[in-house]
Amino acid sequence: MTMKRRQLHILLLTLLPSLPALAGDFDCMIEPRKSVEVRAASEGMIEKIWVDRGDMVKAGQVLVTLDSGVEKAATESARYRATMQGKIRTGESRVEFATQKYVRRDKLAGQSFVSQQDRDESLTEKRLAESELVEAHDDRKLSELEYRRLSEQLRLRTIKSPVDGVVVDRMLHAGELADNRDLRKPILKLADIGTLHVEALLPIEAYSKLSVGQSLDVLPEVPVGGSYKATVRVIDRVMDPASGTFGVRLELPNPGLKLPAGIRCKLSLPGVAGRSVLAPAAMKRVVPAATR
Repeated sequence: MTMKRRQLHILLLTLLPSLPALAGDFDCMIEPRKSVEVRAASEGMIEKIWVDRGDMVKAGQVLVTLDSGVEKAATESARYRATMQGKIRTGESRVEFATQKYVRRDKLAGQSFVSQQDRDESLTEKRLAESELVEAHDDRKLSELEYRRLSEQLRLRTIKSPVDGVVVDRMLHAGELADNRDLRKPILKLADIGTLHVEALLPIEAYSKLSVGQSLDVLPEVPVGGSYKATVRVIDRVMDPASGTFGVRLELPNPGLKLPAGIRCKLSLPGVAGRSVLAPAAMKRVVPAATR
């Protein structure tokens, strides 16, 4: 059992039995699909944070911009170098002149008007001019690659949301240093609630009643209320012998991010008698084991 699953197990055992169990209803928790700590990919001063705690965000939305004056100047310089034509045009002119010179010398050498040495020298000049033109093209290509590299570095100065969700907390503010080496202090914390996870502990007798892809009713606690359809995605293959339960995860679509996460709920499973997951005596046996 993973640490997160153990913590959820303890939470279900300690909090959820307070909810009354109805026939075919089992305690569950609605959680975010994932939590994300937003950090800067590179060190820099925070110029602006565009969102605050409680704000809804969409994937790709700009969350944070870092000061990028130096990066912008370097990128613009690289862009200009990548578009310069001077060396290439000079090289092309030299190749053209050296080629014409060699052609004339070659004809004259064939008629014995110039020495063979003059012809060879003009051929060498032609080849050197061609090599210089190739070098100019190589420099142009390297400049284009440098421009792409600096553009990517500049792009990293703008931090965008990786998920549809909500801002759980803001840890830093404009003017503070975003240090990508400090793993203890992210800039923002997000929760992906575009799709929610419903976690439940069910008795072993419910195992044969479930299958991946099955649709079940989930009833959030008051004041949210209502009934929602969730799809079974994970059925644990390892039971907890002390409590006689196994874990189940369902996916609950959350269009418009209307449903909050972190609330208790009831999972309706037809054909299985509803009950509290564990009696207090069994709870005492399981909780210490789950915390090891």
